Amino acid sequence: MTRSAPTSIRVAPIAEADAGSFHACLDAVARERRFLALLEAPPLASTRGFVADNVAKGVPQVVAKDGPQVVGWCDIRPGWPDTLRHCGSVGMGLLPAYRGQGIGRRLLEACLVAARQAGITRVELEARADNDAALRLYTRMGFAHEGTKRRGMKVDGQYVDTLSMALFLDAPA
Repeated sequence: MTRSAPTSIRVAPIAEADAGSFHACLDAVARERRFLALLEAPPLASTRGFVADNVAKGVPQVVAKDGPQVVGWCDIRPGWPDTLRHCGSVGMGLLPAYRGQGIGRRLLEACLVAARQAGITRVELEARADNDAALRLYTRMGFAHEGTKRRGMKVDGQYVDTLSMALFLDAPA
């Protein structure tokens, strides 16, 4: 059962000033070795460049903040070739202490609004098949299963299947 999110958690577009805290959050989630393709965050300078590029280009990226600390994020990066610019790929994560409170849903909802405003009409993601909480969230948000990638990830010598899912933002409600 999802607990309600504390009102002190703010969800807002990322700002360049958030890059350091976002980097720490990304690194913490990556080092859990259970949710992301990354096993640790890239160097801080690369993360600062990623955030600055997203802000400059209007890429949908929102963060959840508890005071000044970034405790979660969601971004939807558009495809880079012209024929794929209508597609966006989801990346998201949340620190363990903030899970199960509806914050992930708030992040995804806010990012989907920004993606729609940016002209993205297909949002896709790949999630580990054993990430039940994330798969439930994506399904509740309307994402449809499009396929299974057998042995889609390999972590610490162990293969994990991944599921491909997509949501069409221009489809009738």
